[in-house]
Amino acid sequence: MGRVDRELVWTGSINARALGHEEPRHVGLYDTTLRDGEQTVGVVLDPEQKLEIARLLDAFGIDRIEAGFPRVSDEDHRAIEMMRDAHLRAELWGFSRAVPDDVAAIADLGLTSTVIEAPVSDLKLGALGVERSEMLRRIRTAVAAAVQHGVKVAYFAVDSTRADLSFLESVYKTSLDAGAQEVVVVDTIGVATPEAAAFLVEAVRNWVGPDVPVHFHGHNDFGLGTAAAIAAVRAGASFVQGTVNGMGERAGNTSLPEVALALDVLYGYETNLRLEFVHEVSRRVRELSGYQMAPWTPLVGENLFRRETGTAVSQFHVPQAIEPYGAALVGAERAVVLGKRSGRDSIRIKCEELGLDASPEQQRTLLQRVKELATKKRGLVTDDEFRGLCRDLD
Repeated sequence: MGRVDRELVWTGSINARALGHEEPRHVGLYDTTLRDGEQTVGVVLDPEQKLEIARLLDAFGIDRIEAGFPRVSDEDHRAIEMMRDAHLRAELWGFSRAVPDDVAAIADLGLTSTVIEAPVSDLKLGALGVERSEMLRRIRTAVAAAVQHGVKVAYFAVDSTRADLSFLESVYKTSLDAGAQEVVVVDTIGVATPEAAAFLVEAVRNWVGPDVPVHFHGHNDFGLGTAAAIAAVRAGASFVQGTVNGMGERAGNTSLPEVALALDVLYGYETNLRLEFVHEVSRRVRELSGYQMAPWTPLVGENLFRRETGTAVSQFHVPQAIEPYGAALVGAERAVVLGKRSGRDSIRIKCEELGLDASPEQQRTLLQRVKELATKKRGLVTDDEFRGLCRDLD
């Protein structure tokens, strides 16, 4: 299991006091970076890049990898073939609309599991010009076709969180009657509060019974993707669907690494994710996809373990005082950087780090020059620039 080293967690006792005792439970992680994540505007991954990401996800401890939608293009079809032949430990899942030809393409590739999606909100049905009864027929037909091909189905109810609840109940029960074995609650537009996510997951579990695994698939339009996913888990969801770095359309999908960290560190749930590799995986996916992330991004932002302000640097030797968990927990490195807000300790630590000798008086001079340079360039002072400032003291 990807359990964290509790010696590297410094969150105090407030969460335990607020939450009380909860029985630890394993939560599965279903990654859709290669399908929903690639729908990020401007991102196009070729088959070789998708295979590389799939291998990263597999080593990362992801339980299920959504390989993609084979009918999108010949390249997507080839990418799935390559992943299928890579002998990954993770389960490889396909993606299909409620269309028999989509299901046949999944079966032809030899995949044994797929989600089958169909919209269920009246807003979506109206936009598509499809009646409720017709959508139920399509769901029934597609799921039955998958079962006939020997393909396991998780029914994916698009826009669940804006659907009429009585119709949504009919949808899930129709999919199960046709042979689906799992169901997915889908917050397509990212509108669900954590309370709403919990409410809906609990309702769906009551409709489908305790033996049917329920997934939660969320988006981050209101910045609540991680919180909603955690609420869904606490309400009984067995799987969380999401992506690396939260990539996806609009404001993105739920970030699976964020969810895994919070579930384990703050709530005591278990996942298989190997969090010590999160920075490596995050960086490589960004490189392949061609985007950058804000430096203050939770978990993988470059600033999380870098300290500039003098007050923080003065406590740098006691990481527990200025950080909620250890950098080693997520494969990051701690660093002191120099800038406008640096203090005397910043200069001392940087001198020690770079093997530079400076007297207390010289350190005071260096601090003033660092502040002046940082203000002038509107940014940090690099190590090379600091070395230059030290040479100028002679």
